[in-house]
Amino acid sequence: MGNFVQKMVSQLAAIALLGACLLSVLVYPWPAQAAIRQLEEAPGQVVYQSRQTVSDQHGNTWQAIAFNRIRPDGSTRFYLRLVGFPGTAEIDRERPLTLITSLGQSLTAADASSDIFTDASAPEANVGQYDLQPIVSQLPAAIPLQLRLPNLAADDVVLPIAPSVIQEWKTTATYQ
Repeated sequence: MGNFVQKMVSQLAAIALLGACLLSVLVYPWPAQAAIRQLEEAPGQVVYQSRQTVSDQHGNTWQAIAFNRIRPDGSTRFYLRLVGFPGTAEIDRERPLTLITSLGQSLTAADASSDIFTDASAPEANVGQYDLQPIVSQLPAAIPLQLRLPNLAADDVVLPIAPSVIQEWKTTATYQ
């Protein structure tokens, strides 16, 4: 009888463990895997881009679009565009985007938002673009980052970025 009870307890424990594993797979919000897209903007001008959806510290959704523009003369620029819903933030264009690794290393990226607005005197408050070209080689691919987006209306917006996203950005930056 004792052997039977032991066997039943072992089977119940195995079933409970299997159920917990299945439940964690169904409930855990796995990050979306984005493919690097290639777009021809004009003859001889190609853009490679990675698009990710990230949430800030308040649960607001942002689009993070890293892109590498290759011009007909072969020159390249690598930018990160951050787009929130209207009213989410009022981006401070006088301050750079700060990228902080989980080890405390801090990098900054200059604002390049004037490149995307036809009327630079009236930029969209919830859209910012930053020049990552000078720092992309310094981005760590194996540890997470926090982006600190300067905000005029409240505290800076904090966006957590997973290592897989950073790796995709680094890959996007290498296309020629």
